[in-house]
Amino acid sequence: METLWNTPTFMDSAGLSEAGQVSADARTHFRVCRFIMEAGVKLGLRSVPIATACTIYHRFFMEVPLEPYDPYLVAMAALYLAGKVEEQHLRTRDIINVSHRYLHPRSDLLELDMHFWELRDSIVQCELLMLRVLCFRVSFQHPHKYLLHYLLSLKHWMNRHSWDRTPVAVAAWALLRDSYHGPLCLQHPPQHLAASVLYLALQCYGVEVPADAEAERPWWQVFSEDLSKNVIDQIVLGLIQIYTLDTEIS
Repeated sequence: METLWNTPTFMDSAGLSEAGQVSADARTHFRVCRFIMEAGVKLGLRSVPIATACTIYHRFFMEVPLEPYDPYLVAMAALYLAGKVEEQHLRTRDIINVSHRYLHPRSDLLELDMHFWELRDSIVQCELLMLRVLCFRVSFQHPHKYLLHYLLSLKHWMNRHSWDRTPVAVAAWALLRDSYHGPLCLQHPPQHLAASVLYLALQCYGVEVPADAEAERPWWQVFSEDLSKNVIDQIVLGLIQIYTLDTEIS
């Protein structure tokens, strides 16, 4: 699998200027990724195919500039392609109808006219373009399976009452989902991202891992030996930037 994190192109794709200002492109990508997530849910996609669609979208715009393309068309093609990659196939007609209702909530459903068929052809052609641009590398390793493993392990370490009374697992899954609004999924290995969202979820609820202070190494390094506190801080900062952008756009 291609190593993408910590490359210059990657850091540029985060959409932050030297002064820390969020670029117009970053705002567009945030909105479009939200569209991918909401449309994916309405289409009945599971969490991993939705994550794949967001990753394909981010990966595509790492290679090409935003200006010549309609980002929502790219997003629709990413959903279509992700369904194939993750073996949860979608019909282009369903993608078009859900997308049209999302983007034009007060309008009627599209008729099966020339405009509909042109849009369908555009999605298929865009899918082929994305495959060529990405050199057909559209299969990704996601943090989801790692987060599930880490949560199950941590649950056995924790006091049952302390674990049950705080929604750490729910928060960790929500943080992981929201991380796909930005390029974190490509900036860091999946193990690091999974451990970091779990770290942040524990911090949010003030939950301490038993005997962590007395241990030879922190709990998150048990899960991923090459993970450092500096990397965790980078990922947490990336999540904070995503939520800050969400507040500014909303």
